[in-house]
Amino acid sequence: MFDALTDKLQAVFRRLGGRGTISEKDLDEALREVRLALLEADVHFQVVRQFVQRVRERALGARVHRSLSPAQQVVDIVHQELKELLGGGHSRLEMARTPPTTVMLVGLKGSGKTTTAAKLALHLRRQGQRPLLVAADPYRVAAAEQLQALGRQ
Repeated sequence: MFDALTDKLQAVFRRLGGRGTISEKDLDEALREVRLALLEADVHFQVVRQFVQRVRERALGARVHRSLSPAQQVVDIVHQELKELLGGGHSRLEMARTPPTTVMLVGLKGSGKTTTAAKLALHLRRQGQRPLLVAADPYRVAAAEQLQALGRQ
């Protein structure tokens, strides 16, 4: 799901990147493609509408930095707005006062939950914690084996 969205956004940015200047028409066309990519990725239409509106307002009202082309500026604005849409900054994982701390990962099939669990376990190990990975999906037989293999890495 995220790979398809990434590919579509990168295609839009590549087309923009070849231009020295960006007209309002170019911006509208690019934002239309961004809107379609987000909607195809099942982002709620109101979120998409607000996102595109914020990007458009910022892009039209922005001063172009000397070190960036107008196309690069638009890409930067989209990147900043996507980060803001996804929660802005970093947040810490709150550990329970008395162990164990339970973390449940939930998401669509193929969205990277197992890989994220392994990465989170590695991060916690580096912080001196002792994570235990548990596969709790009764419908995916290979989940435990995949989790075990990723946990060893």
